[in-house]
Amino acid sequence: MTTDYATAIEAASDTLVGLSHSIHAEPELAFEEHRSAAKIVEVLRAHDFEVTTGIADLPTAFDARFGSGELVLAFCAEYDALPGIGHACGHNIIGASAVGAGIGLAALADELDVTVRVIGTPAEETGGGKVLMLERGVFDGVGAAMMVHPGPFDITGATSLALADIAVEYDGREAHASAAPEYGLNAADAATVAQVAVGLLRQHLYPGQQIHGIVAQGGTAPNIVPSHTELLYYLRAGTSELLDDLVERARNCFAAGALATGCNHRIRTVSPTYTELTPDPWLVQAYREEIIDLGRRPLPVEEEGARPLGSTDMGNVTNVVPGIHPVIGLDSGGAVTHQAAFAAACVTESADRAVLDGARALAATAVRAATDPVHRERLLEQAGRR
Repeated sequence: MTTDYATAIEAASDTLVGLSHSIHAEPELAFEEHRSAAKIVEVLRAHDFEVTTGIADLPTAFDARFGSGELVLAFCAEYDALPGIGHACGHNIIGASAVGAGIGLAALADELDVTVRVIGTPAEETGGGKVLMLERGVFDGVGAAMMVHPGPFDITGATSLALADIAVEYDGREAHASAAPEYGLNAADAATVAQVAVGLLRQHLYPGQQIHGIVAQGGTAPNIVPSHTELLYYLRAGTSELLDDLVERARNCFAAGALATGCNHRIRTVSPTYTELTPDPWLVQAYREEIIDLGRRPLPVEEEGARPLGSTDMGNVTNVVPGIHPVIGLDSGGAVTHQAAFAAACVTESADRAVLDGARALAATAVRAATDPVHRERLLEQAGRR
């Protein structure tokens, strides 16, 4: 049995590495990943998956299925890039490894009585594609959902922070900054006051709470009092409850900017709220054993919680469906995710090994889930209750 899924992945190895490189070469932003999704779909169809594109009213989302077994096991593919620095989060590796895991498990679908799904999930960096797909029923009936994410080292029980993605806009009144400044209401000053308030708030945050942002729009010319500004902020916390607390306190900081300057302000949600990762402990342990068998040395379990992975919409999935989101390590030369040097590392020989090892470990974990009578029944029961 082990030989079957490993042999299938090995036979597709050149295709999988080529897919990773091809996605990397043409980075596309959230909800615009038309070429990337099409490349993945082409490979899956060539391996006899039935693919439905444009699911959940998302043009770059897809659902690929193989088999008709009772237990549904899903691998999540991501393929969106970052503005300016391309695949500096390695989503090309995520997409290719999910395809590889699907191909490997498909070789055993009938024998294991499983349905294999590779779910194409756009807009992880911003937009919350998985949140929208979860709300629209894409994950209904799934027994377990799995994926791997690249990083500088292997982490099996990876954690993440809950995230609120917001924009804050201030509206004032323009005026000549020299001849008639008293007639202006300075929206840039409102943004400055808010940023100072946020900076002072940081010294009183609970452990695990984070807040960071940028000025997306700050004015048009030095001699025009800015009438409109916009801030983009990420608010994060270790739990959804702590995130709610941070959002409330941050709102007061943003309101302070408007109050101090006489401007109006409004806060809008840019992406759905991401919840923290809650990986399934049994699946985590199964994956850990498989990755060690491949010769990898993941971070000690006691150190995993000290290294949260930022935030991911996979957190929302793991709060509803048993799942895992481990990190597959590659040699990045000291670079970390969201750096240009990490993007360059995501098409190296080490990255190619991560694609194939990730596919093998995910497929092996899925085989364990399908063949362990206790946990197979558990996954089926939980899927039936949703």
